[in-house]
Amino acid sequence: MWLRVRQIALIARELAPVVDDIRDVFGLEVAFRDPAVKTFGLENAVFPVGNQFLEVVAPIREGTAGGRYLDRRNGDGGYMVICQCDDQAPRKRRVAELGIRKAMEHDEPEFRIMQLHPRDTGGCFLEIDEQLGDAEAWMPAGKNWKSVVRTEVVSGIAAVEIQSPDPTELANRWGQIVELPVKTDAAGMQSLHFDNADVRFVKDTDGRGEGLGGVDLIVANRARLLAAAERRGKRISDDMVNICGTRFRLVER
Repeated sequence: MWLRVRQIALIARELAPVVDDIRDVFGLEVAFRDPAVKTFGLENAVFPVGNQFLEVVAPIREGTAGGRYLDRRNGDGGYMVICQCDDQAPRKRRVAELGIRKAMEHDEPEFRIMQLHPRDTGGCFLEIDEQLGDAEAWMPAGKNWKSVVRTEVVSGIAAVEIQSPDPTELANRWGQIVELPVKTDAAGMQSLHFDNADVRFVKDTDGRGEGLGGVDLIVANRARLLAAAERRGKRISDDMVNICGTRFRLVER
């Protein structure tokens, strides 16, 4: 069985400014705006990053779960890690064995969604979906996303960073869920190695509590990216920018 990190979702108070930041700094384009998210009181924009995706959602009315999440984490930030599997059935059995509740479960002819309850997983929303038929397709990005892929500035998502007061416990919990061994590097940092990216677990040091704190992007044109980030006030260092309350580390492959 394989398991990929296919999409990362961020959440913002206002959608348009973050969309502008992502377009300018990362050189990405919006492929899809999903009208179905209005059911949850949200609007969104989905950007292809190579064959992965970066999504931003924002509340469009009061009293939404997304709005409450923004309040809990003191502003814009990471929201969901959305994975793609080749066979969802054993994943569902594993979740049932562990007694993990589902925040949402929905099957369509070409796509199956299993969103796990963050109170049971810890960290953030973890979603494990299956794209039936063409595994390179991705229903949440619409049917025409390949036509707007831009890789001149960034070309993929290499890792996701989840912060927690107890990263070891959280790493072990996620490892149980996705049935992957926890790896520990020389510095003692723990991570899970998915087929196309890593999920890294770190100590919460910014005072915002547990959540999705960072994303590693594979950079193709660092100078162009950093110039745009500087112009928009988003540059942190030569290796990091901050957009939508999220640390984006710039890595090369």
